[in-house]
Amino acid sequence: MREIVFDTETTGLSPKNGDRVVEIGCLELFNRLPTGETFHVYLNPERDMPSEAEAVHGLSESFLADKPLFAEVADDFLAFVGDAALIAHNASFDMRFVNAELKACGRSDLSEHEVIDTLAMARKKFPGSPASLDALCKRFNVDTSNRELHGALIDSELLAGVYLELMGGRQTGMIFEKKQQQAQAGELSPRQPKKRRPNPLPSRLSAQEKDAHIAFLEGFPRRAVWLGEEDA
Repeated sequence: MREIVFDTETTGLSPKNGDRVVEIGCLELFNRLPTGETFHVYLNPERDMPSEAEAVHGLSESFLADKPLFAEVADDFLAFVGDAALIAHNASFDMRFVNAELKACGRSDLSEHEVIDTLAMARKKFPGSPASLDALCKRFNVDTSNRELHGALIDSELLAGVYLELMGGRQTGMIFEKKQQQAQAGELSPRQPKKRRPNPLPSRLSAQEKDAHIAFLEGFPRRAVWLGEEDA
């Protein structure tokens, strides 16, 4: 099962207002494990960079001036995504921007892909609790020490850890793998023998119920196997 965790950075909040994508980061999962394959690119948005947006991701107009246009990397991006399911935090935001960029350069959008929104997953699993990426990283002890500002690739890496925890996959797999390693190394203590009750529990069946059960079984042409063989 191939999935792509991805994130974007933009010049603002809405492509309808002329905002553009300035960074795309993608990380490949296979059977919910990172493969190490990534796609990452900075983009020239062909417009100015509002100070509010730059404060979030740190990408200035001068830094992006010599970066490729989206149309120049669109085919590489689509090839990396392939037909995989897409995973994003607040997915509608990222999908809206990416699809707008694809349509603007004459490419098919990603509307046919399965999209998994980790924000919706977190709100369903932890109703009433903070569900931002930062809050979920803190909840699941996902290390954010290498991240000073928002960045599409590093946020995708963090989101991959959060997604696996939301699915219960990473934690379960790590525990199982650790127990396997301990068993192979002989580190696990031997299984304790089952303890028997000193006095058996009294039967819950009355004598009448037992007689009724035996009478019912005698109506069958063959004797019930759990009653044993009849005396010869």
